[in-house]
Amino acid sequence: MVKKKWNSDFTLGDSLTEEQLAFFEEHGVIVFRNFLTKEQIDLYISEQKRIEKKCIDEGLEKLNGIPLKYGKDELGNPTIQRFCFSSLHSQPLHELLQDNRFKLLFDLLSPYEGRISENEKDGLVINNYINTPNSSFTKMGWHTDSPRDLFLGHKIMPMLNVGIHLDTCPFENGGLRVIPGTHKQNFIKLLFGKKYFIDNSSDPKEVGFDINAGDLSVHDGRLWHRVKQSPKFGEESRRRVMYIPIITGKHKPKDEMSKTPLYHRLAKVVK
Repeated sequence: MVKKKWNSDFTLGDSLTEEQLAFFEEHGVIVFRNFLTKEQIDLYISEQKRIEKKCIDEGLEKLNGIPLKYGKDELGNPTIQRFCFSSLHSQPLHELLQDNRFKLLFDLLSPYEGRISENEKDGLVINNYINTPNSSFTKMGWHTDSPRDLFLGHKIMPMLNVGIHLDTCPFENGGLRVIPGTHKQNFIKLLFGKKYFIDNSSDPKEVGFDINAGDLSVHDGRLWHRVKQSPKFGEESRRRVMYIPIITGKHKPKDEMSKTPLYHRLAKVVK
């Protein structure tokens, strides 16, 4: 019987250990503690607020073809709840992605060669979940990350989604849920195992974590995962996470002329 909550005492040192590699190979997910310092967390939250204000003031709706997900705060003011390519608009966030510890994660994709997709896919994404009556981003239904490749016109390639957590989120407060081992599922189950983004129901095999601000989570792109809505409201429910894909395959950068991918139409059903 899989536990609902997993504890993780892994830390990311100078290299991945055999234990860490074996854990990820079996489960398709791993959490590393204390990746960021308190000072870094404060800096990146400040940067998130700065670039959010800039985009709102300029009335931007898309960046490199990817829509910005707008919502409203408790006072009814506009806020951006999903921001893409954020490191291209922030020197501190760009410098964060140069941290050599990210390159250690490439071993999780062996024998494929990985790279940080700063200007590919959606770049460094900042998700800002908050549970309020005005919020447009309180949860996210079951999905895998891999089918995006099909929408972009090429075959599914191995990838990692790396979460850099800026807020503490205990298991009881919702947050990331995964179904361990589903990164080894067949192609049919990958595409049709659940109703993408629509299904928010609990799964008997799902697990979650106690996440602390500064932790790093890594999951295989083929893994079924969701974001469970917080039972709390307002600021207590806030969960800010930055996600950067580590990808393989042909280099396909995006720019201001890039078209909006079809899969972003699915995001309209995410509330």
